[in-house]
Amino acid sequence: MTNSTPKKQIILNAFVMNTPGHLAPGLWRHPRNHTSQYKTLSFWTDLAKLLDQAGFHALFIADTLGPYDVYKGPSNVVPALASGAQFPVNDPLYLVPAMAAATKNLIFGVTASVTYEKPYALARRLSTVDHLSEGRLAWNIVTSYLDSAARNHGLKEQIPHDERYAIAHEYMEVVYKLWEGSFRDDAVLEDRERGVYIAADAVKEINHKGKYFDVPGPHFCEPSSQRTPFLFQAGVSEAGNGFGGKHGEAIFVAGQTPESVRATVENLRRVAVEEEGRDPDHIKIIVGINVIVAATDEEALEKREEYLSYADEEGALALFGGWTGVDLSGYADDEDFRFTDSPRVQSLVRRWSATVPGTDNLPWTKRRIVEYLSVGGLGAKVFGGPTTVADELEKWVEISGVDGFNLAHVINPGTFEDIIEHLLPELRRRGLFRSEVPEEGATAREVFIGTKRLPEDHPGSQYKWRAGEAVPQYKLRKDKAATEA
Repeated sequence: MTNSTPKKQIILNAFVMNTPGHLAPGLWRHPRNHTSQYKTLSFWTDLAKLLDQAGFHALFIADTLGPYDVYKGPSNVVPALASGAQFPVNDPLYLVPAMAAATKNLIFGVTASVTYEKPYALARRLSTVDHLSEGRLAWNIVTSYLDSAARNHGLKEQIPHDERYAIAHEYMEVVYKLWEGSFRDDAVLEDRERGVYIAADAVKEINHKGKYFDVPGPHFCEPSSQRTPFLFQAGVSEAGNGFGGKHGEAIFVAGQTPESVRATVENLRRVAVEEEGRDPDHIKIIVGINVIVAATDEEALEKREEYLSYADEEGALALFGGWTGVDLSGYADDEDFRFTDSPRVQSLVRRWSATVPGTDNLPWTKRRIVEYLSVGGLGAKVFGGPTTVADELEKWVEISGVDGFNLAHVINPGTFEDIIEHLLPELRRRGLFRSEVPEEGATAREVFIGTKRLPEDHPGSQYKWRAGEAVPQYKLRKDKAATEA
C-alpha cells in the first residue's frame, strides 16, 4: 500500500490475562506457551522485558471477577477447568511493580471494576502502584458483566446495565476529587530542617455526598506523578460509548471488520468532541485483534492448524457461554446456528457469518464456533506473512480510524516473539511503528497523549486544586488549635 500523506504511527499493546487460558483454551499445553507459569513473577518480568525492548507501548492486562459457569450450567465451572479457560484468574495489579522494576518504558494497563471495588480503596491502590511504576500505570475501567461475579460479591443478581454506568459516572467523580483535589501541588515539602513533610494548609477533605457514594476523604496517598492514572475504558454499548467518550483517554473496542468498527470510532469521537468538548487528540481508540504471523503466508496457516490441534472444545464453549450468556450444551453438534430457534445465538452467528472473511456461506455449528474462538476469542483475526499482516493492519487504521491495536495471543510469549521477529520490522519499514521510544521516565499519559496530568479539556480536570484555592477555614482552625495545644 502507498500513501502520499504522512502515515500515522500505530499504537501496539500486548493483550494478556493473569490466567493459564486467556483467549485460547487448551493452548496452555503448547510447547511455546508458558502461561501455566502465570503464578511466577519471572514469567511476567521476562514478558515485560521482551515487550519493552521491542518497543511495545503497553501490556494490557484483562481481568474478570467470576468464573464462566453458563455452559452445562447453571453455575457449572467444570467445563472451564481442564483448559484453564479464564479459570483460575489471579489479580493483575500485583504484577505491575515487579514488571515496572524490570523495564524502562513499557506502560501497564490494569483492569479494575467500578461495580465491586470501593472508590476510596481502589484510588489508594492505584496511586500506590502509580508511584511504584513511576507513572507508567493505566487503569482499564470496567463495570463487569458476569452473574457469577455479582453472586460472589453478595448480590442475588447483577445491577442493571445502565445503572452500572450511572454508578460508574459518580465513581469517577469521587476518584477525580481524591486524586486531583485532595492535595495542593506543593503540598509535600519534605523539609528536614523544619520537620515538615506535608504543609498543614495543603490537604483537604473532598466531602463527596452522592446517590451511590459518601466519601469525606481526603485521599490517603500523596500525589503520584500522574495523579490520575491514565484512563483506559472498554465498553461497546450506547451507555459504554457515552462513558468512554467522557472519561476514556484510550478506548478498547472490538469488531470483525474495519468497516464495522468505523461507526463505533466515529460515535466515540463525536461524544468526546461534540458532547464533552474534548480535544480529539486526547482520545486514542484501540481495537482488539489476533495476529498469527510467520515468515510466509503458508507457514502462518500451518501454524494456525497446529494451534487448533491443541484447542479444547469444552473450554471454548465455556468461554462462549460466559461472553454471551448462552448455553450451547442442549443443541445438536451439527446444528447450523444461522437458522436456530434462539434469536440471540442466531443474531450473533449471522453477524459473524456476514463479517468473518471466507465464512459467509458456511454453516456455523458448534465445531466452527469452537474453531473460531480457540485462536483469539471473539475478536478479529489476521493470519499471514509480514506483508499480508502489515497490509491488513494498515487497512484497519485507514478505514476504521483506530489509533492502534491490542494484540491478543494464542501462545505466550510465542505469539509476541513471532510479532517481534516477523511483523515489527515490516511495520517499521513502512513508517507505521515507532523506531525509538520516548525519553526514559515518560509517564503513561505522556506516551499516549503527550501530557503528564489530565488535560484541561478532560472532565476530571475540573476537580483539580486550583492556584490560590484555600483549605476550608474550619480545617485551618483545627490545625492552629492542635499547634497551640
